[in-house]
Amino acid sequence: MADVIEDIAMECSDNEEILPKTNSELAELKKENGNQLYKIKQYKSALPLYTEAIDLCPKTASYYGNRSACYLMLNKYREALEDARRAIQLDPTFTKGYIRVLKCGIALGDITTAEGALKKINENVINTTVAAEMRQVEILKQYEGEALKASEKMDYRKIVYCMDRCLDQSPTCARYKITKAESLVFLGRYDEAQEIANGVLHLDKGNADAIFVRGVCLYYDDNIDSAFNHFIQVLRLAPDHNKAKDIYKRAKLLKKKKEEGNEAYKTGKHSEAHALYSEALTIDPMNKKTNAKLYFNRALVLTKLGKNADAISDCTNALKLDEKYLKALLKRAKCYMDSGDYEEAVRDYEQACKMEKSRENKRLLQDAKFALKKSKRKDYYKILGVEKNASEDEIKKAYRKRALVHHPDRHASASEAEKKEQEKKFKELGEAYSVLSDQKKKARYDSGQDLDDYADGAGMHDFDAQQVFQTFFTSRDFNFGGAPGGGGGGGFPGGFSFQFG
Repeated sequence: MADVIEDIAMECSDNEEILPKTNSELAELKKENGNQLYKIKQYKSALPLYTEAIDLCPKTASYYGNRSACYLMLNKYREALEDARRAIQLDPTFTKGYIRVLKCGIALGDITTAEGALKKINENVINTTVAAEMRQVEILKQYEGEALKASEKMDYRKIVYCMDRCLDQSPTCARYKITKAESLVFLGRYDEAQEIANGVLHLDKGNADAIFVRGVCLYYDDNIDSAFNHFIQVLRLAPDHNKAKDIYKRAKLLKKKKEEGNEAYKTGKHSEAHALYSEALTIDPMNKKTNAKLYFNRALVLTKLGKNADAISDCTNALKLDEKYLKALLKRAKCYMDSGDYEEAVRDYEQACKMEKSRENKRLLQDAKFALKKSKRKDYYKILGVEKNASEDEIKKAYRKRALVHHPDRHASASEAEKKEQEKKFKELGEAYSVLSDQKKKARYDSGQDLDDYADGAGMHDFDAQQVFQTFFTSRDFNFGGAPGGGGGGGFPGGFSFQFG
């Protein structure tokens, strides 16, 4: 023991006559004072006292052991691990040193270090209970293995689950936290990932992996320029950070292609813009927000190219990636309107109004509802086979021609189904002529107003096809199969026996 004290004295001072006793006693005093503070949980105050004791006698294992314990209580596991290892080097029989190495290994998620400490403890048959720690190590090994398998399948939800189980055992492990945060990014849970990364950086401002996670969150939130700054910072701290290299390269290419597409669109080079946006969409399928904008931009191009159906498809793809993308929703609604699919347009405009109750959106919804209402009415112009700007004379001629073709008596020998079909068409011809030959009714019809709600009470429910037909034809004009010279079956002269109910 005297030899040990002498060795310590030589380390402690150049004054060989008085320092052997003075330094060792002073170091012990520092340690005891530190222990008193440790007992009342004043760890930060105890720490410098243990350091002073080490400075006085740097070859005393127990001093490193005490400081290691203090670091453990302050959650400074790397420092605690370093001191515990130093204590064991100085004294291989220092039991508490192995226990602290084990605890540090678990806290850091360093299974190799933890298992090495367990092996030493078992080899030296140290009389201490480490069953709880052994169980912790087994749990960490299990879930790290499952997370690795999930990573190969890109099962990010499983990785998050595994990391949570690991963090139950190692609550402060930065590696587990970062792995969880990266998986949350791929699940689109950017706020949670950012919060975890910020927590890690609060304790370790130079943690390149945490900075990387923040950069990825910005990148996938379509804030590419800010993401660039983070990736550059990561590569300054860790030049071989392959994940940062890869995503930085992709981010630059994605931005380049998107900007080139925008420029081509602005200059009217629509086919070129379409090709550039299509190329950009292949760069990073995981970047949902940017890809949603690319789909929307490509939809704008497609409308310029007259490909309305494809534009609707691209707007739908944009909304799948970002369901709150109001511009894409409004563009799709406009495309539906242009395609005459008014029911889908109404649905989209209703959703748009829920997202943003602006006057313009309400107006668009009303227009779509009006167009839908008009679309459900009979197209009298189509029934008569005339254009919307047809003259009164053209409308009359069209009615005369088609009324003779579809007159029910002309089809007296047809099947019952065919008779009903011709009766229906004949009545529709009368309705069409009744409306389009009356300037007031025509104006109301063209403006989309209800035809069954006239001020004079004469709506379409009062329509009589017989009267319309009689204004054009007499018994001298035709005979559809009644008795020669007239006197046919009832209803109309000339054999017209069909009656409307």
